This record gives sequence, C-alpha cells and structure tokens, in this order.
Amino acid sequence: MDTPHHHSLSLCVLSSSSAGNCSALLHTQGDQRSLFLIDLGLSPRRTRQLLKDVGLEHVPISGVLLTHLDTDHCNPAWAGHLSDFTCLHLHKRHRSRAERAGFLYGKTEIYEHAFPLADTLTVRPILQSHDELGVVAFRFETPAASLGFATDVGRPTEELIRHLSGVHTLAIESNYCPRMQAESARPDFLKRRITGGSGHLSNRECVDATRLIAPRKHVVLLHLSRQCNTPTLAEVGHRGQPYAVTLARHDGPTPWIALSNHEHVPA
Repeated sequence: MDTPHHHSLSLCVLSSSSAGNCSALLHTQGDQRSLFLIDLGLSPRRTRQLLKDVGLEHVPISGVLLTHLDTDHCNPAWAGHLSDFTCLHLHKRHRSRAERAGFLYGKTEIYEHAFPLADTLTVRPILQSHDELGVVAFRFETPAASLGFATDVGRPTEELIRHLSGVHTLAIESNYCPRMQAESARPDFLKRRITGGSGHLSNRECVDATRLIAPRKHVVLLHLSRQCNTPTLAEVGHRGQPYAVTLARHDGPTPWIALSNHEHVPA
C-alpha cells in the first residue's frame, strides 16, 4: 500500500472494534515524517505488522495518544514495551490507572489542555463521559487540516459538538444498532452500560452528531460492533451527505485519508 509523502496530515485506521483499536496519524513537514498512534488496543506484534502493511515499518513512532485505558484501546501487552524514544501523551485523569498498569515511564507527558504534538500540529483534547474515568476526544489541527477523533464518548454532548465543529475529517464511532442490541443475547447489565449514556454511540446518535459537527470532507466510522451492528446499518444514515464515508474494520486497515481540504493521497 502506498504511503503519503507530500501531505501535511494523513490518517489510517489500522483496526477498530471491541477486539482492538489503533489508528496511525502521519504528519509530514518537508522531508520530515512523524508517526503518531491513537490508541494501542492491538498487541505490539499485530500493530507492527499492520504498520508494515501500510508502508510505515521504517518510520519510528514519535508519540502515542490514548483516548482511555480500556483494554481494547490500551492492550496490557504494551506495558514496558514503549520505546524510550516514543512519547506517551496521557490525560491527567488517566494517570493513576496508567501507573498501576505499568504504562508510566520517562517519556510520559501528562496533559489537560491543548498542546503541540509537532511543529504546526496542535492537539486540543476534551474529556467526555465513559465509565468511571472518562474518555478523551481529540481535535488535531495544522494550518491546512483538521481532524476530529471521538470514540466511546457515551453521548454526543453539546460540548463535544462545539469542540469538533467544522473539522475537515471526522472519525467518530458508530457502535451499535439499538434493535440488534436489544435483541442480542448480551446480559442486561452490558446493554445498560453500552446504551446508558456513558458507553457508546448508536448509529443514530452518530448520524445526528455528524450532522451537527458538519465535517467538510470525510467521515470515518469507528468501532462498529461485530455482534450488534452491520456496515450497511452504520453507513445508511450518511448516504447523500456532502462528505465521503470510510468504514473502519476489525480485520485490516482503511486506505490512507488525506485530511487537508485540497490534497489527495495516492491510491
């Protein structure tokens, strides 16, 4: 698979499901390429293989951003395996849990507010409700591109909508179909956790949030449930909208997506 070489910011979702979530964000400035991972929900071996598959095996990981520390977003196998040259960016709400899990080390940077990730690349985080400790949604910005990234956010709050409003590309979860969830054999406590406002977004909530955020160019649907959703059900509410749609998968990476308003990533 070709990789982007001439574009300021590009996204590839390596894998996204309850079995593991990890995305690659490539920032290019001149001849300098910086690779950042959003979440580490896959094993180190699987992550490295997927990075090889998308042509990034020789690009060092400059940084890792964790949305939260559930095991499908922060695989315990990574504890002790993050290179000293890789910076882990961690919200202060997650610090204690990360320390107990063995994820804090010398290159950990704790944040609460906006921070620079690289030259011309800024991250603006926002904490949303998810279980006890919450989840971070991100807005990445360069002079030519912007990306909103929101998963496991529980419900589409007004604060989240404002934070991500007008991004070029929006990566947002479309986790479940309410009918399939209700009819599934899952235990009632799990259904309540998922649908109760601190779990995941349904397809309808995703569509409504996307309409209000009004992304300019592209939508990437994340974290589809393999038991309580289908690609068709997740995608149908976005048909006819003025943005392209890409569905993230559990079994392989998406194509590269250029995030600026005027550039094209080679196929």
